[in-house]
Amino acid sequence: MLFETLKKTLYAGVGLAFLTRDKIEELGKRVADETRLSEADGKKFIDEILKKSEDAKNAFEKAVNAGVTAAMEKLDLPRRGDMKTLEARIKTLEERVRALEIRNTGS
Repeated sequence: MLFETLKKTLYAGVGLAFLTRDKIEELGKRVADETRLSEADGKKFIDEILKKSEDAKNAFEKAVNAGVTAAMEKLDLPRRGDMKTLEARIKTLEERVRALEIRNTGS
């Protein structure tokens, strides 16, 4: 029972998403030792923590990306891809203008 409560507490911690793999394994081993888990249960616990950490990182990254995207749209700021597209169009137009100038001065 204590172990399940401890597991749920660890999973709920947002900080888990920012721990390194080594720190998570160290924490898992310490908890497994303190709760006297078998080696198999201890490994399973550490694997669960690592998976939850990865899930938390992915969820956090997704939320941040969604927030940034919403802010960019609200501020009506162009994205890098938009800027690259415009740069390519400008380059093409400059080349066409140069070609027309050459053609007009050569006639």
